[in-house]
Amino acid sequence: MTLSFRRIAALCLPLLAAGAIGSSLLNAAPPQRIKSHEDLQVYDTPRIDPATAPGRPLFEQHCAMCHMGGVPKAPSPAFLAMVAPDSIVQSLTDGIMRAQGAMLTAQQKIEVAEYLTRTPFASYQRPAPPKQCTGDAAQMDMADVPAPIGWGHDNRRFVPAAVAQLPAADIPKLKLKWSFAYPASNRARSQPTLAWGTLFVGSQDGTVYAFDPDTGCTRWTNRLSAEVRTAIVADAENKRLYFGDLLGKVHALDAMTGKELWAGRMSDHADSTITGTPTLGGGLLYVPVSSLEVVQAGDPAYACCTFRGSVVALDPATGREVWRAWTAGEPKPFGKTASGTQILGPSGSPVWNSPTYDPAAGRVYFGSGENYSSPADLSSDAIFAVDARTGKELWRRQLTPKDAWNVGCMVGNDSCPVENGPDYDFAASVLVMPTPSGGKMIVAGQKSGQVTGIDPETGKVAWQTRVGHGGTQGGVHFGMAAEGSTVFVPVNDMAETYDARVYDAKIRGAGIHALDAATGKERWFTRAPDKCKGAKFCDPGISAAATAIPGAVFAGHLDGMFRAYDSKTGRVIWQFDTTQPMTTIDGKTTKGGSMSGPGAAVWKGKVFVNSGYGMYSHMAGNALMVFEAAK
Repeated sequence: MTLSFRRIAALCLPLLAAGAIGSSLLNAAPPQRIKSHEDLQVYDTPRIDPATAPGRPLFEQHCAMCHMGGVPKAPSPAFLAMVAPDSIVQSLTDGIMRAQGAMLTAQQKIEVAEYLTRTPFASYQRPAPPKQCTGDAAQMDMADVPAPIGWGHDNRRFVPAAVAQLPAADIPKLKLKWSFAYPASNRARSQPTLAWGTLFVGSQDGTVYAFDPDTGCTRWTNRLSAEVRTAIVADAENKRLYFGDLLGKVHALDAMTGKELWAGRMSDHADSTITGTPTLGGGLLYVPVSSLEVVQAGDPAYACCTFRGSVVALDPATGREVWRAWTAGEPKPFGKTASGTQILGPSGSPVWNSPTYDPAAGRVYFGSGENYSSPADLSSDAIFAVDARTGKELWRRQLTPKDAWNVGCMVGNDSCPVENGPDYDFAASVLVMPTPSGGKMIVAGQKSGQVTGIDPETGKVAWQTRVGHGGTQGGVHFGMAAEGSTVFVPVNDMAETYDARVYDAKIRGAGIHALDAATGKERWFTRAPDKCKGAKFCDPGISAAATAIPGAVFAGHLDGMFRAYDSKTGRVIWQFDTTQPMTTIDGKTTKGGSMSGPGAAVWKGKVFVNSGYGMYSHMAGNALMVFEAAK
């Protein structure tokens, strides 16, 4: 097994699931299976062939002993593949790996970075930073106290009228105000946040930006260790910002200056990462912990698996751990694979989503993903309720039993657990919704293509509604939104997922659905139009989180279309093709691609959104866009 095979990072995260098999195929051609992780990567830049790269023997001689599992905390090649090449060179030169790098020449350090990232160093050129603000534009608006809305505060993702200041009647007038090209990026995963009159957003190379929302000049920037994968959470009381990164670290910054106040890794496991946004509430910061170990099992020689998911409560002032709620049980030896590799389980059940804090109940709710190895336990594909102060589990409701799955199932080797999935993650945050009787209903969207209503007091299922066939890249992905008693459910439901699965076309639900939160009854469904015309890496469904304002809901599609829907009828009232070339604030050109992960932010009549997701067989892009209604 080659080293590159163990770097199938593009295949994991909450987008991996096994789909429902139906009798009616979406494609006339037989389903396909990926041959390597390269089949799912999309780049607009030159690439290095790892088989012939001069950095390969250097890595194997000087680095592999630690990074191939020899040192538990050493990031695996799957992580290093997603780090910027100049960050690797810097680490080997004067960073944490300088002792190991002392044995390498300057050119050899570059060759190691090229091999790991597959990026020719000569083609990796960081542009000059954006124009710095001067005069009044350099000042933050301290009267603009951030509202506790969106990921990190209220997962219903509803922006009230006082904050949005965008009447539904003005949405058809939206025009592009300015755009920015994230440097050396093929994806944009950090959701924009507006606070103190400033636009805060992270990026693929680890830079956090504080933009003036009107002009696009920067008030400060700070480049940190790795890709920022979450929304930036604004702490109004303490003027701090919190977020998670690729390497599983949580950071706290001074919102006024960008200075890092503290940072800490949330797990000792080498493959741990943070995908869901940390949630601030009740004096604590609740951090979801996920991992890429599901990828390592693609190597039949890898003893899978030892990671188990958790939610960690931190003191937001210091980063000190207050409590931890585990999902999966503690892994133990559990037989061997057909090729003789040790199986360790139960494992996995990562927490991909932003935890939901209910201050009235004093509880935190979150969903889990699949077990990575046999035996499947009661922790996978479940909704958990825990005490917000102590982390004590109050109840759990498993909605898909006996779910153990890893990348071995996707590529078809004997590392696949006997359960063989179906890997029906809860990748989207659960919503706590009001009911007409004055009670509450938990609404949970799953990659199975089902949405479930759960009694928050008992954990019992109240209703279930099917909104699609689900699948490896199907069902509900990154986030639902809500207005009043209506839940807006974006559904992906890709036709071809390259894992030899087939799906029932008759129940394909790609598009956006509106459900009654109390009963699950569908109020409307607008199917995503297919404008792809067979284009590679283009799909019409909705993977990105939705965002609601009074009278409308915004949703970004995998084909790059950004649309606004009438919240009462589902009618499209505005749309913009983010894949078109756009002139940036510094006179360069950018374009978006597939829209996945974060959704839009709406503030004072402006709409802020990212486009570009060059992974999982989606279109690359690096665009940040700001829209405003024409006068």
